[in-house]
Amino acid sequence: MSFGGETVDNLGVTRRFPAASMLTGLLANALGWRRVERDPHQRLQDRLVFAVRIDREPAGRASIQDFQTAQLDKNDRSWTTRGAPEGRAGGSATFDAPHLRYRDYLADMLVTVAFRLEPVDEPPNLDQLAVALQQPARPLFIGRKPCLPSEAVFAGFCEADTAFAALQSIPLFEPGSSGETISALWPLSEPQGDVTVTRTYALTDQRNWASSGLHGGGRMVCEGEIERAAFTAPQTPVDRNG
Repeated sequence: MSFGGETVDNLGVTRRFPAASMLTGLLANALGWRRVERDPHQRLQDRLVFAVRIDREPAGRASIQDFQTAQLDKNDRSWTTRGAPEGRAGGSATFDAPHLRYRDYLADMLVTVAFRLEPVDEPPNLDQLAVALQQPARPLFIGRKPCLPSEAVFAGFCEADTAFAALQSIPLFEPGSSGETISALWPLSEPQGDVTVTRTYALTDQRNWASSGLHGGGRMVCEGEIERAAFTAPQTPVDRNG
């Protein structure tokens, strides 16, 4: 999986937690929306409130890096998410200089996301999103197109006062993993009880869907550690698909 952060030149890094824009795109893709439907994307992102935890960390908390290269002739074109083809300008001499870029990924990782929508009764609602995630209109991926989920991404419903409280109520899917605590991220506006907060900061993970299409929106979040002992028995496959 890849949770894209700030890209500098040709280096695409990954964060440890999914961005609001990525979750919006995942849900929109499951619903069958097109990228040009900017206003629905923006509204869905504005309504999304979520908390995240890492049930299983990558080995050593390390990412892997993919080196990508493409040698394009001046007549070659490649697809981009900006909606415009990308190619080479100039004469044939530029053919000797390939496109180079680096992309970071997280391997063998397990992440649990608990989210709600505000307001709850506006379409699409949680029931509609649950159906879409179980029967998506298009194949789903986690951050980048080659990052396909290893199993169904919908884990079921739960009831709680906040997204963070819902996250705490969901048993760990891998309780035997190493470490006495697990890392979590949640909105600053939601109470965290006795959880140890490691840092509070402004996170730029929202896309300006309705205007430029670029990332520019930010929100205040907390990162912290939750004791593994606070969780109950692991979920069963039936619970995950229920």
